[in-house]
Amino acid sequence: MSLRRSLVHRFATVLGLGASLCLAGRVSGVVGQALAVADSDAVPAKSIAIYVGRELTADGSVLLGGFGHEPSSHWYEVTPRHTFPAGTRVQVGVTADARIPGERMWIPQVRQTARFLTTNYSEFAGFPPPLTNGGLNEHGVAARDVWSPSRVELVAMTPVPQRGLSYSDLSRMVMERATSARHAVEIVGALIEEHGYATYGGNSHLFADANEGWVLIDYAGGQGLWAAERLRPDEVRVLYPGYIGDFPTDFEDDPDHVGSANLVRFAVEQGWWDPEGDEPFNLHRVYGRTFPSDPSQEDPHNLFRYPPKLEAEIAAMAPVSVADMMSLVRDPRWSNDGSGYGQVAHLRAGVPSDLGVLWMSITGAVATPFVPLRIGVTDVPPEYKQHRYMTKDADDGFLDTRYAPLEGTRSAFRVHKRLLYHMCAHPDAFLEPVTADLEAFEARLLDEQAAVEREAAALLGAGSADEARATLTRYTEARLLAALSLGESLVSRVERETRERFGVPMPDIEVPEGASWRPESDVMTQRSGQTYHRCFVEGLGSYPRRHGSLAAQATPGLLDSILPDP
Repeated sequence: MSLRRSLVHRFATVLGLGASLCLAGRVSGVVGQALAVADSDAVPAKSIAIYVGRELTADGSVLLGGFGHEPSSHWYEVTPRHTFPAGTRVQVGVTADARIPGERMWIPQVRQTARFLTTNYSEFAGFPPPLTNGGLNEHGVAARDVWSPSRVELVAMTPVPQRGLSYSDLSRMVMERATSARHAVEIVGALIEEHGYATYGGNSHLFADANEGWVLIDYAGGQGLWAAERLRPDEVRVLYPGYIGDFPTDFEDDPDHVGSANLVRFAVEQGWWDPEGDEPFNLHRVYGRTFPSDPSQEDPHNLFRYPPKLEAEIAAMAPVSVADMMSLVRDPRWSNDGSGYGQVAHLRAGVPSDLGVLWMSITGAVATPFVPLRIGVTDVPPEYKQHRYMTKDADDGFLDTRYAPLEGTRSAFRVHKRLLYHMCAHPDAFLEPVTADLEAFEARLLDEQAAVEREAAALLGAGSADEARATLTRYTEARLLAALSLGESLVSRVERETRERFGVPMPDIEVPEGASWRPESDVMTQRSGQTYHRCFVEGLGSYPRRHGSLAAQATPGLLDSILPDP
């Protein structure tokens, strides 16, 4: 029996569907969904995390950038600190609607959770919302969450229904609880070992603070397998997807490596690694899958996605600045319609907690400016909160009237999505001029930051924490609304030029047999064989590039009315 057929048989047997389903070659429903995760021909997910250690940055900080790829609405949240009564529980896990079905469960919540900044969203792999990939908390811990496909045999071992914490549960609990990057690793490992892990096929996390970074892989299979390694201060790591290479088998005595107790033993038992052989214990080879962009195989998403190549490119840029990290997250090779948002954590030692900063873009940064949000901010404008556009289950019923005032505001997410759709339809005409305007806006904001921090630090030093937070909140709200004004100006200009120069073409698709409606009334969801709507065109621009390298193409006078003095 082939590997694929054996996996089908495994899932069919677990679900009581019978071997006849497999032998007939019909993979449907949940069986097909689960195997799609493990199928070597499946189009890979494309979330990314980029870590640059403090010895390679312009100011000695640690930089962590990236985004998630989710077919969903996205919105900002300033999650406040909470104190819960003793005995409080929180619900975690996935439902029967998940890609690999599961059951929700309740676990204890800690008494006090930290304040943190995050981007929430409503849909990925059928997991229950709201979902998160991390962000930045009041202790200066930043987190990114990235796909990391486990080997197909592990996916097939995953119990159905599965129980445990999802990637989003783990990310949120790190934000709520971690006081350092190492502490984040300890939290995730302990939660998996005590409560289990609910997977969509394998996942990874990158945790960082002002001193160091850690990569953690949580593997599919229901075996409690996980591993983590410390990143060096002179290292660049790109998770695209998440990976860990050679790993010591005696890691219990190694301060730079941590993992589940069965990490080595299970690989030996399965025959995936021979302790008597010549091969090192390489976790990516033993428990993972070949990079989709590995030079040894064909890849529809091009070789530029190969993590070792990207790491070398970024290391060659050193010293890397905050602005350069924005440019990397914005890179159109991966920032596209699938990019839900953008984040750049600027992690500095000796900075007051309230001044910890996360630069955020509300959609893919290819079409959105970054704006700095600090831990001391108390809220964001309603335009950056949840709206119904692209929100899971928004079409299941009418709006709850208590959300009507919020829904009545402009959606920053929608505005910048419109810009992305127009500019990426004609990237040769719009990509570089729009990028230049976005980065001119960011350059103005970068120039303001020293003064903003001096004012807030003086208030904090004088014991006026509330006034400092109010000052930071007013500044942030003004700059977020200015970013929205920029987006509206750009999309108005690009749409006008699109109509004049190219027109607005309707979709060239075939409607179902016998259907009388026009193609523009058909289902808009991405069809099989298509990739994301994106601006990247081979030969159009050179990447990676420095922030501001397109400044000569910025629109004169555009920012004069959009960005008044703070």
